[in-house]
Amino acid sequence: DGLKAVPFKKSDLIRVSLRQGPQEKNQNAGARMLLSQRWRDSKGTLVPKLSSLLLKIPDEFKPAAALGIGALILVALVLFHGVSLHRILVMHRRGEARLRAGRPHVWGAEFLFGWSIFLMLGLHIFEIATWAFALVHMGLILRPADSIYFCANAYTTLGYGVVDLGTSWRNISPVIAISGLFTFAWTTSSLVGMVTAHLRLLEQLEDERLQEREMRGAELRAAWAAHSNEKNAERASREEARKRASTASFFERHKIRKAERGKEKELRAAARKEIADLYRKERLDEEKLGQEIVPDNSPDSKDKK
Repeated sequence: DGLKAVPFKKSDLIRVSLRQGPQEKNQNAGARMLLSQRWRDSKGTLVPKLSSLLLKIPDEFKPAAALGIGALILVALVLFHGVSLHRILVMHRRGEARLRAGRPHVWGAEFLFGWSIFLMLGLHIFEIATWAFALVHMGLILRPADSIYFCANAYTTLGYGVVDLGTSWRNISPVIAISGLFTFAWTTSSLVGMVTAHLRLLEQLEDERLQEREMRGAELRAAWAAHSNEKNAERASREEARKRASTASFFERHKIRKAERGKEKELRAAARKEIADLYRKERLDEEKLGQEIVPDNSPDSKDKK
């Protein structure tokens, strides 16, 4: 308590953290927690008094306390991971359903898959940051950058590098590793199913895109045939009108030409309507791509049959 009345600077905290020896890990860990608490209190911010509470734990009970605190954080993070991962999978399945029901957009399927992977990565990064936040506010690690580095290495089971928690609180390191194993295993199992569904979706969309190209090609050929028939009918009508006008009087020729122009307009309108109907039918056929017809196996339908 007497230390709180002494003026304190953050540089003093850094100098103390650099004077750690192999035989003073336990004492220096407690000193780091106390100095960290003093520095935060000297800034006048509203921070939890977790580090001061941990200092009151006897040294022989600190390893068990580390396991207990780590277990609570692990359970909370695993539950959060499961809920968040479920939401990601639901979002992915809904996106797949929209892509299957609509027109074949392969780029949309690729974007959906990439976005789901990005959300899973963000989920793990958030959990690493949560561990780092807990260690900093427990006073076990002074700087947030060191805490994030330590938690990332422990979470991915790569090792904790040069950061040391002290002999009393080092039991929390394997707990962080266990949480990483749990969450990574859960993500991997979900990712296997997601990749399988994504490959099936891509295969279906590629088949639908080929069918769409064939439909558009058939529609273009039918439209060109309707246009050619209209031109041939116009040419035949023009020839017939020219033959009739060659032996007719001046006024009769005027009537023949007027009738011939009216017939051309009718032929062109009929051709435009036919092409529009072909285009509309082709678009309706495209929209039906991917719409799976689910057989009705209910008892009522069987009775009706």
